[in-house]
Amino acid sequence: MTENDFLPSSYQNSPEKGKVTWKAPSNIALVKYWGKRPVQIPANPSISFTLDSCATTTSVSFERKEKKDNFSFDLFFEGKSKDDFKPKIQTFLERIEKYLPFLKEYHFIIQTSNSFPHSSGIASSASGMAALSLCFMDIEKQLFPSMEENVFHAKASYLARLGSGSACRSIKGSLVQWGNHANIPDSSDLYGVEYPFGVNPVFKSYCDTILLVHKGQKQVSSTVGHQLMHGHPYAQNRFQQAFDNLDKLKPILASGDLEEFIKLVESEALTLHAMMMTSMPYFMLMKPDTLQIINKIWAYREATKTPVCFTLDAGANVHLLYPEDAKEKVLEFIKDTLAEHCENGQYIHDKVGEGAIKINT
Repeated sequence: MTENDFLPSSYQNSPEKGKVTWKAPSNIALVKYWGKRPVQIPANPSISFTLDSCATTTSVSFERKEKKDNFSFDLFFEGKSKDDFKPKIQTFLERIEKYLPFLKEYHFIIQTSNSFPHSSGIASSASGMAALSLCFMDIEKQLFPSMEENVFHAKASYLARLGSGSACRSIKGSLVQWGNHANIPDSSDLYGVEYPFGVNPVFKSYCDTILLVHKGQKQVSSTVGHQLMHGHPYAQNRFQQAFDNLDKLKPILASGDLEEFIKLVESEALTLHAMMMTSMPYFMLMKPDTLQIINKIWAYREATKTPVCFTLDAGANVHLLYPEDAKEKVLEFIKDTLAEHCENGQYIHDKVGEGAIKINT
C-alpha cells in the first residue's frame, strides 16, 4: 500500500456522536530502529515483540460541532486534565488530517490511562499513539462501514507511525516488522506488518520482565537521539547491520535457536547504545545499575545455562527476556539478585501478546 491508499473516498455515514475505546500494548524491539527521515520514515527496518500487560487504554467520545475551522479536543490522563500533552496531540492531528478529513467536524474528549505506573520508565508513546489511532480509525469505520479489515489495521499502523514511529508496531501481531526490507514480503516504511515467516512456539509465549532501573526523565529524548544519526560516523554500517540481522533472525525464529537469539538480541541492544555514545554530541542513557544487571545476567547464564538475555530501549531500564519454561527460575534470580538494582526494587512482569483489542463500552 502507498500513502494514497490511505486517502479516503466519500464517507457513507455521518454519525452525530458516539464513543469508542481501544487498548493497545507497548512493544520491545529485538532489531532496533534508530535514525529516521521526515516524516517518521525509519532509516533501517526493525522487528519487535508485542507486549501483553503494558498497555494504554484510550476512549474517544465525539460529537459533531457547528464550526469546522479547527481541531477541538479535551484531553484527560488517568482522569485528570492534561494540558501539557495537548501540543503533541495537536501536531498529530495536523499530520493525519488529510487521511481523516472528518477530524475538524467533531469535538473529541480523549481519556487515556496506562496499565503501568506513570513515569515508570516504560515509554508510553508507542501504546498511547497506537490506541488513539485505533480510536480514530474506529470512528472512520463508522463513517465508512465497508472498509476492509486489512485496510483498517494497515491505516491504523500508518497513522500511529505519524505520532510515534514505534507505535506502528503496536497494532497487531505478536511479532511485528516495520521498514522496507527486500527479503520480507509486504514490508513497508509506512506501517508495520505481522512477521510473515514461521516462528517457533517457544517465542510465542516468551516472557519479558522490565527492570525499572531509572524512572525519571531521560537526559536526551529519543527524538533528539534519532536526529543525531544524521552525519553519525557509523550510521551507514549500523543501518546495514539491522538489515543483515533481520535476515539472520529468520532461521533463528523458525528453529527456536535460543543461543543465536541471545547473541543477536544482546548485540542489537548494545549497538543501539553504542550509537548514542559515539554521536556528536555524545550521551549515555545507561546507568551504573544497568551495567551491574547486564554483568549479573551474563554470570547467571554462564553458571546455570538458563537461556535468559537482556535487551534495552533508549533508556536505562533492562528488559529481561526468557522462555516461559524458565520463568520460575528466572523470577527467583530477579528477586534474589537483580531487584536491588531497580529503583525502589520495582520491576514489571510481562509476556508476548497478540496486539491491540477493542473494548466494548
